[in-house]
Amino acid sequence: MRINFSRLAVLPRLWRFFFVFLLLGTLMVCATGDSRNINGGVDPYYLTGTKEQQEVFLDLFSLLAREAQSGEEQFSVVREIANEYAQLKEYGRLINFLTSWTYTHPEDPYSAYYLLMTAYAYTQQEAYAMSALYFDLIVKNYPDLTLRGESIHLICLNQLITLTDNPEQRVWYYQELISRFPDKIDPGLTYFMLGQAYERIGEWNRAIQAYTQFLPYYGTVIPGFPEADNYAKHLVDFNNSRKDWTFENLNSLLSAVRSALDNGSSWQLRRYQAKVNFFARSWGQEDRDNSGMAEFNLSDFMMSNQIRYAAELDTNSNANEAYLRTWGWSQYISTWYLYFRKINFPSDPEIHGRWEWAGIYYGEKF
Repeated sequence: MRINFSRLAVLPRLWRFFFVFLLLGTLMVCATGDSRNINGGVDPYYLTGTKEQQEVFLDLFSLLAREAQSGEEQFSVVREIANEYAQLKEYGRLINFLTSWTYTHPEDPYSAYYLLMTAYAYTQQEAYAMSALYFDLIVKNYPDLTLRGESIHLICLNQLITLTDNPEQRVWYYQELISRFPDKIDPGLTYFMLGQAYERIGEWNRAIQAYTQFLPYYGTVIPGFPEADNYAKHLVDFNNSRKDWTFENLNSLLSAVRSALDNGSSWQLRRYQAKVNFFARSWGQEDRDNSGMAEFNLSDFMMSNQIRYAAELDTNSNANEAYLRTWGWSQYISTWYLYFRKINFPSDPEIHGRWEWAGIYYGEKF
């Protein structure tokens, strides 16, 4: 069975009210009772639509009453009743019927399917928080079923990562997808989003592990993250480096760089250059454009040139980034802006918040 649900954001998180919803569902079941009343007939609540449609429901409920043993025959009747309600868009009756049936038949092996239809009905009513609760309930409390070659748990997990914004829950859902359905998912997308979820809960080491597993799937399209490849590679490479080029603050970094420029020392300046993720590009190049990242020898530009620098940082500098205008490098492109940034790496508290010389922008600013 394949159901396509809208990819819409879930309403504010209601997970802590889960048992309240179950209690309300139980009270609803007690109020409506079984699909038959005390006289053995069909509860009038469940009869809806035209006269002909009501007769269809009467026939189906009568047939269901004769199917005392759980099995495929009973399942077929319950499913047909649910489908009739769905076609009439009687989602309230559909929910009441299926939750009542599941409550009064706890051993029914098809309960996961009935609750999946319940979640579908809530989705049709745009009650996305409730549908997410039922998807979660199915995955965590009911055995999986395979209908028409598709896993119900897989359907639920794919919906949950769309509906749920809770990062702890998303970590669990992505882990389930990876461990249980490796052949049914996009591994690159899943590992990257798992890394994102880990970041949100502050599990930085595990986030880097997830990004490391993502890197072999270079080129994977991540909706909303056009820089996913560079982002993950930056974190992984930085994590695996010695990080011995960083400075405690911007002033000490600037002092060291200016001293190297004053002395005309290319080897000293090279010591302060970031050893991973260092870039050299023109202002017009995109961040993901690596055409300007080729290695170059600073001594070729400093050997016969006196490099000068501005007395103050560029006005575009801020608390996290800084630009120093320098000139005298080459007759072709004399001006370079040295780019410094504060390191954002919570995985290592001793490095997080320090500064590095991260790159060069060629030419004057546009």
